[in-house]
Amino acid sequence: MSSLVSPALARVRSLLPTRADWAVMGRNPKRDLLAGLTVAIVALPLALGFGVSSGLGAEAGLATAVVAGALAALFGGSNLQVSGPTGAMTVVLVPIVAQHGAGGVLMVGLIAGVLLVGLALLRAGRYMAYIPASVVEGFTLGIALVIGLQQVPNALGVAKPEGDKVLVVTWHALEAFAKAPNWTAVGLAAAVALIMLLGARWRPTIPFSIIAVIAATLVAQICHLDDAAPIGDLPSGLPAPSLGFVDLSLFPSLLAPAVAVAALAALESLLSAQVADGMTVGQKHDPDKELFGQGLANIAAPLFGGVPATGAIARTAVNVRTGASSRLAALVHAAVLAVIVFAMAPLVAKIPLAALAGVLIATAIRMVEVGSLRAMAKATRADAVVLVLTAVATLALDLVYAVIIGLVVAGALALRAVASQARLDQVDFRPDLPGEHSEEEHALLAQHIVAYRIDGPLFFAAAHRFLLELSEVADVRVVILRMSRVSTIDATGALVLKDAVDKLNRRGIVVMGSGIRPGQRQVLDSVGALDLLRLEGREYATTPEAIEGARAYLEGAGLLRAVPEPAAGVAIR
Repeated sequence: MSSLVSPALARVRSLLPTRADWAVMGRNPKRDLLAGLTVAIVALPLALGFGVSSGLGAEAGLATAVVAGALAALFGGSNLQVSGPTGAMTVVLVPIVAQHGAGGVLMVGLIAGVLLVGLALLRAGRYMAYIPASVVEGFTLGIALVIGLQQVPNALGVAKPEGDKVLVVTWHALEAFAKAPNWTAVGLAAAVALIMLLGARWRPTIPFSIIAVIAATLVAQICHLDDAAPIGDLPSGLPAPSLGFVDLSLFPSLLAPAVAVAALAALESLLSAQVADGMTVGQKHDPDKELFGQGLANIAAPLFGGVPATGAIARTAVNVRTGASSRLAALVHAAVLAVIVFAMAPLVAKIPLAALAGVLIATAIRMVEVGSLRAMAKATRADAVVLVLTAVATLALDLVYAVIIGLVVAGALALRAVASQARLDQVDFRPDLPGEHSEEEHALLAQHIVAYRIDGPLFFAAAHRFLLELSEVADVRVVILRMSRVSTIDATGALVLKDAVDKLNRRGIVVMGSGIRPGQRQVLDSVGALDLLRLEGREYATTPEAIEGARAYLEGAGLLRAVPEPAAGVAIR
């Protein structure tokens, strides 16, 4: 029993924060404090809005931002990640609320948290390394567009239209603005965005987002700009922790939604952390620790009435762009939100929504790395296609579908590229080169034998083309298949090889194999392909041995003397 417990405990310990994680937090505390404060200001309306959208209320969104934001920062695997409620998660939660109520959402969050911890213990986070760069770049571009478009209603000073599709909501917001223009909101949003963008070029270390938001708030108050809608009333505190929502009878019906929530949380958090790494130099997240931190955050958040949380790309991007260098910034963000809940709600309530929209619009613009996109688009046609499809799917569908589509298309194109590298070449035996065959063997092979060298992978994507090429062999007595350069072979490739050998045998053509490696034998043997090659000893370790075997077969069958001399100019095969 102890032999099982010790590795499990060691694995848990490996996921916990280390001294190095804490040491980083003391290197640039001023920058982290300013970044955390900026993120808190940006996160506040998002947390409230996502809480309301989920159906559990503004208090739930704020509880998630505080509790989940702090725990994910402490135990996560990224120094820059900021976690909380997100728009993508809200879309998943709405039908759960409609079907199972608020208690169902809390249970789903709790179950999803346990699943995320399990994924971390299984080291599932490392598989994110297999996501192609074109998918990540497309995701980043798509999410930047979503973030920018989500701010259109507040930037135009109109009420947010109904709907969960960002393009539809944006269109309805434009229609509402056309009927009743609110140039005050537009001016505030544009001014804040311009101050941030121009200020970042002038003095990147200065937190112009805070300056712009404070300036916009003061202008709105001093000039009595009634058209600049403020955040409004905030909840006065967090609920006490409770497990009263747990209903074990609902577990079977909530397991599938919990799996979906856990998948989205893992996907969005790890992609967000990966994007954050790409926006900085020298930062590298630990995907398994990130899953562990997100799991603990989602286990704790429901106890305080919070909705499921993920790493939030918008807040993470603000965190990076405002100079964060450690997880202290994310902790400050959670602490500031907690203080706001209890002490500063009346002041923050006066911040214009248009000003916050300007912050996120500027953030979305700065997320788009034009140089990286141009380089990716020029790399290969496949990379360009994957990038565009992922971005469009992120904008038109949601993050999960976008990444799935990007991975499927990238995988299909990669298989096509790999399959195209597999070759079935007739071998030219050259007696003029040292170590090759004699003139007598040369004449024998030219008249009676064709040798094929299989290069590259022999798997399902290339197998049928291989069968067609091999089936076209004509006017020969013996075919030698040189297998030493086959990089990989799957069941489909083995079956096709068996089929080709069987067809050639039925035509009276003997097939011999050489250079079959140990890693290929199990697959070939499992489908019976080796049985055909073993027939009468037709499998050889090397090609020279196979040639000798072919020669002996022809001599024994009395076919050697019946073959005419090769015509002049015929290519040596």
